[in-house]
Amino acid sequence: MGSGKVLASVLAGAAAGAILGILFAPDKGTETRRKIAEKGAGLADSVKGKVSEYTDAISEKYDSVKEKITGLASEGRDMINQARARGTSMKSAVRHTLTSSELKTPWVTMTEG
Repeated sequence: MGSGKVLASVLAGAAAGAILGILFAPDKGTETRRKIAEKGAGLADSVKGKVSEYTDAISEKYDSVKEKITGLASEGRDMINQARARGTSMKSAVRHTLTSSELKTPWVTMTEG
């Protein structure tokens, strides 16, 4: 069971216990309703606090993952650019080698002339 379900179950159990305890207490109706309202407000505040905690935790995880992905994307772009530069350099070197007169093979000479 996920932590969210456990938290919801605990809060629901606490609310049910508080309400039943108040309903079976030997107080006047107005006093009982006041206690229920106070417990409900306290429970609502507790739920809001937990939701805020989970929201903050999720936000932090999101920011962390976003930062990592941005870094990885940047590294990937850098690697691609480096590979392109090496490829261009190699292409130029091959062209230079093929066009230099010292390394021409006989068949290249025959096709030119």
